[in-house]
Amino acid sequence: MSTLTETSPGAFEVQLGTGSFTIPEPDGKLTANAPLAPLVWFKSGGVAGLLFEPASAEALASFLRSLPDWVPVMALGLGSNLIVRDGGFPGVVVRLGKAFATVAAIDATTLRCGGGASGILVSSTARDAGIAGLEFLRSIPGTVGGFVRMNGGAYGSEVKDILVEAEVVLRSGERCTLSLADLGYSYRHSELPAGAVVTGATFRGRPGDPQAIQAEMDRISASREASQPLRSRTGGSTFKNPEGHKAWQLVDAAGCRGLTVGGAQVSEKHTNFLINTGTATSADIEALGEEVRRRVKANSGIDLQWEIQRVGKEK
Repeated sequence: MSTLTETSPGAFEVQLGTGSFTIPEPDGKLTANAPLAPLVWFKSGGVAGLLFEPASAEALASFLRSLPDWVPVMALGLGSNLIVRDGGFPGVVVRLGKAFATVAAIDATTLRCGGGASGILVSSTARDAGIAGLEFLRSIPGTVGGFVRMNGGAYGSEVKDILVEAEVVLRSGERCTLSLADLGYSYRHSELPAGAVVTGATFRGRPGDPQAIQAEMDRISASREASQPLRSRTGGSTFKNPEGHKAWQLVDAAGCRGLTVGGAQVSEKHTNFLINTGTATSADIEALGEEVRRRVKANSGIDLQWEIQRVGKEK
């Protein structure tokens, strides 16, 4: 359990696990032992030692500078691609709120986006500005910060195809701007340092007709609705597609469609999705994923790699 105690005007004593430290009162909302299950799509998992919702990028930088080096930090967006283990996250979870949910066109083909802006907001703003090439973000249930960290992609496009630069607050509290090359992108991976928080990004598309852009967004939405269990408690695509293969086909061929562990189930609709049927713990979900990996390896010889991030401690 964590505690947050005001020791004097403008100062707090924090007990986090077995360690303690003093910090100045941050500009934003700071909560001890904050439940994370309501904030993630799987609706499972433990608490955050501290949950911080900063008022601005400078407030975040100042807060991170005040933390001891031993305190782990994790950014949380919409929680769509995440398993928070049942023992919770023992450090600080940073969640970017409305102050970071901004998108604005800065020229005929370029958008400046806050790290908390959703894919729907980014793609819709691009449509209204006549900027094509960002339609695929409509299909990714997350925020700009997560897209940048994971090189998010769908329907043949990835963030690396549109990113100009990203504004980042490092774990040390240093604010910096990283170029596309700095991020070292590969498939669903970047070299963004641990504990860094993406507070904004600049995306560049190409000139397009708003009606044609909307038609492409509608096509993507209809395709997702037809093929994915969008109305379930899920975490999106569970495993990365191995070179030359589709993860869902490997899972299906291994006989895992509908497989269950506790309250967790492999989706009948799309076998690269795991579902919380209502009673699953995070341990159930992770154990199901590992069983799927074991069966796929036995059937095809291929080692599936997790795409969903798994964080925190086991209970």
